[in-house]
Parts: sequence; C-alpha cells; structure tokens
Amino acid sequence: MGDGLVFIDILIFALIAGFLIFRLRSVLGRRTGHEQQRPTPYTQRDQRAEPRVPDNVVALPERSRTLEDAASGGLGSELTQIKIADPSFDEGTFAQGAQMAFGMIVEAYAAGDTASLRPLLSDDLYDSFSEAIRSRMAEGEVLETRIERILSADIIEASLDGRTAFVTVKFVSRQVIVTRDEEGDVVDGDPDQTQEITDIWTFARNTRVTDPNWLLVETRSSN
Repeated sequence: MGDGLVFIDILIFALIAGFLIFRLRSVLGRRTGHEQQRPTPYTQRDQRAEPRVPDNVVALPERSRTLEDAASGGLGSELTQIKIADPSFDEGTFAQGAQMAFGMIVEAYAAGDTASLRPLLSDDLYDSFSEAIRSRMAEGEVLETRIERILSADIIEASLDGRTAFVTVKFVSRQVIVTRDEEGDVVDGDPDQTQEITDIWTFARNTRVTDPNWLLVETRSSN
C-alpha cells in the first residue's frame, strides 16, 4: 500500500514537471534557426560601412586619362587638366587657402607690410603693390582696411599653360575701407560704413616644382 502511494506521488511530480516544461517552451519559444543574432564587436567590424568622403574633397581623375580625354570644354575640364598635371590639387583645399591669402594680402597692403607681401605675390605684382605703398606713404596717407566677412570665394576660371596652372577666384566680401591724411582726418571712405567689394584674383603655380604655394599674379575688381 505504501509503495503504491510513493508511485502515485512520483507520477504526480512527473506530470507537474512536464506541464512546467511545456509552459516554459510556450513562453520562451523555440529556436527555428532564423532568429536575429545579437551583434558582436567582430560582426560589426566585418560589416563596416564604406568610409565617408568629406564634402570638400574631389576624387582625383584616373592617372590613365590624358589631357585630350579631358578637353571637352568648360571649367570642369580645365580643372581636370590641372589635376592630371598635379594630382595633389583639390578645389576645396585651394579655395580655403585662397581665402586665407586674400585676407593676409589685403591687410598687409593696407599696413604697408611689404615683407609679408613678398612670398605671396609674383615679381611683377609685388613691384606694383610696393610702388603703390611707397606713393601712399610719400603723400602721408594711411589706408585702413578691415574685412568684416568673406561672403563667397568661387573659382570662375582655370587653365594650364605648359607646366603652370592658373586659377581665378571671385571674392565677394564686406569691408570697411578708409584713407586718412597725416592729421588722421578721413579723406576717403567711411569708418562706419561697410562696403560689399567684389575682387577677381588669379593665382598661379608651377606644377613641376615641390613648393605647394600659389602666387597671386593678377587682381581685378568689378566695383
């Protein structure tokens, strides 16, 4: 009799255990082989996205391209010719450097700082700037120029003449320009008035030399 009760108890416990296992499987679910696996550092490393190219970086042309292939006309083809001659050339980097040079040259010219102008200008343009500075100083005049903001700096022309590359940039800026006499009185301009000035500057560089610097070779103004 006692053995029968023990058997019944074991059977009841087995049924309860089976029921619990069934409930657990219904709640947790069964693996079907299609479950989304938890990402690991290794799978993320293998599935990296392609590196993002900065907005201001222009892809270099294939070295197998020739000047004849690029000579389809327009500014784009001219810039491509410069890139073929100088693979390090990049419009974005050039434009940033041109803006820096613009500010340095304008301020150095106003201050009569020929030492700062010398490495930034071609020989002919340096002579013209120096002569204008000497003439201004001889008359006892002082030029005050302050660039409030460069609104834009756009490449509008480009060409390759032999080994020399030429790139022309149109600068639109807001400046305060005042000329004073020896007594400090204003003879031209308004110290409280900002003017919008458009300058067209051409830079040049020998693509065969290691010196990466561009020189200002020509200036024009549409104002």
